[in-house]
Amino acid sequence: MKTFPNLRNPFDLFASLFGIGLIAFAPGTFGSIFALVLFIVLSHFINMFFATLIIFVLSIFVCNEVIRDLKVKDHKAIVIDELVGMWIALLPATYLFNSMEERITYAISALIFFRFFDILKVFPIYLIDRNLKNAFGIVLDDAIAGLFAIIPSFLILYLLF
Repeated sequence: MKTFPNLRNPFDLFASLFGIGLIAFAPGTFGSIFALVLFIVLSHFINMFFATLIIFVLSIFVCNEVIRDLKVKDHKAIVIDELVGMWIALLPATYLFNSMEERITYAISALIFFRFFDILKVFPIYLIDRNLKNAFGIVLDDAIAGLFAIIPSFLILYLLF
């Protein structure tokens, strides 16, 4: 049985988002906030749609390497899946809104609703979380939570603007 995470191991380092997963209180929320900030910075330089696709696939690979010897497959220190989910939730902000005010409102809403869906694990997220105890399941439940977060975030914008 390996000690997880070992931040000297590049897979563990990446899976824990450079140690954010080690935060004792709400590591998923801190991972989501990190994902939001990273998305904002990177969106000025790269195509975030393709970056999100790459991160999705890379995260499954990384999670597969990390969970190989773990008893608890979806360890709380694994927060790379929050990065994937948040980036999916944030994609519309890159392509659909013109004003900074709309983008900020959308991003904050996306963060709140992503965490809501990720924590509550509404249908079908809870089925994936309960039945897919592998790397794909770890990432997929957060990806779906990210997709779910898009709808109420748009609704908030519609009501405010």
